[in-house]
Amino acid sequence: MTRPAKASHSGSRTTVDQSERRNEIAAHVMEAGEVSVEELAEFCGVSIMTVYRDVAVLESAGVVHRNRGKVVASASGLHEATARYRLSQESPEKEEMARAVAPHIAPGSSVLLDDSTSGVWVLRELKEISSLSVVTNSLLVASELQGSTRHSLLLLGGEYQAWAAATMGPLTIRNLEGIHADVCVISASGVRDDLVYHPYDDVAAVKSKMMEVAEKTILLLDHTKFKRRALHAFGKLTDIDLVVVDSKTDPDDIKRLQDLGVEVLVGK
Repeated sequence: MTRPAKASHSGSRTTVDQSERRNEIAAHVMEAGEVSVEELAEFCGVSIMTVYRDVAVLESAGVVHRNRGKVVASASGLHEATARYRLSQESPEKEEMARAVAPHIAPGSSVLLDDSTSGVWVLRELKEISSLSVVTNSLLVASELQGSTRHSLLLLGGEYQAWAAATMGPLTIRNLEGIHADVCVISASGVRDDLVYHPYDDVAAVKSKMMEVAEKTILLLDHTKFKRRALHAFGKLTDIDLVVVDSKTDPDDIKRLQDLGVEVLVGK
């Protein structure tokens, strides 16, 4: 994420629009692990009260929390931010990857989309393609198809989890056992060695089942995912047919994927 120019040599910065400033705060806290409110005020070039209001919004999204006077990162290897917050993050990068994926999904295909917000961007790129059969556990994905007569939609049942705006759990898994899809498009919260991870075991289980019931798996990984770790592995990179990354991805990360024998497509 590009940071706005500093307003002075003291580290203060010019005021940016509210949404961008909150994104900057989230990125700064996640990079540092924990930061004081005073440091954030200086970093952003705004008042302490403004920072408190921004932090309150980020807390409600599950991105950060306050602990003993510090603002601490929550979206890490143990936690994930809410879906609606994630939908606005790395938007240009997600759009890049979605454009790259679109030609790999044929008209008339059956497509599994998981709860990752990257799937929403993929659907937006496919809005003019003819007659897809979309299967998903994501209400954000379902909302993208609201009112559409071009594509069919099968929404998987299960326990609704508000933070993800998606269904999860044993019922979702059982629903997937009756599905055979041409392609599934999924994302991961982190990568380590030849495995892909997510912080929550129930989410990881759904992603794993989606890979199992699809002929082809496409994994979307923006550049931030290579710096994150998570608890629960849900698949091997070598079991994935195509990994799509954005143009900000470190060439060394791309080479590591290729050295594993993984086909990598870089968005642009």
